[in-house]
Amino acid sequence: MDAVSAAAEQFDFPLVVDPVMISKHGLPLMAEEAKSAMLERLFPRAFLLTPNIPETAALTGMEIRSVGHMRCAARKLAGIGARAVLVKGGHGSGDAVDVLWDGTAWREFRAPRIDTQHTHGTGCVYSAAITAELAHGAALQTAVERAKEFVTEAIRSNPGLGHGCGPVNHHARRPS
Repeated sequence: MDAVSAAAEQFDFPLVVDPVMISKHGLPLMAEEAKSAMLERLFPRAFLLTPNIPETAALTGMEIRSVGHMRCAARKLAGIGARAVLVKGGHGSGDAVDVLWDGTAWREFRAPRIDTQHTHGTGCVYSAAITAELAHGAALQTAVERAKEFVTEAIRSNPGLGHGCGPVNHHARRPS
């Protein structure tokens, strides 16, 4: 985490940080020391943070059960220094609702929840798609909107691999 944070000081592009801290099954993927380093050194350099609901809860100590909770937590995370925060709502219930705080305004991105167990990698694919859109010059809200459309299609068109939680379709095409 120290090496990544030091390298990030030199970046002249919008840094998207996806804090992959908790597995799909709720198991920790990061030591407590790494979490502290991420909060103190990496988050303040981020243009956009993209935690999911369990990660947001772990980072803020808040219970996340509603869009209102997501908004409150996003503001708290933005207070650490990131320019914007997107709380990804795939772990919620009902429609998959993501909440973006860009430092001045709120935006919600909704998609119908797709009934499938093949969602492995969804959060990483979503954050990578946002990064790609930003690299192509899209404004933040446009980048998130396009990435949300892409990841929804990637879930919908998953290849159905394996008997457990298989991957999304990394070759999906965003609906035109």
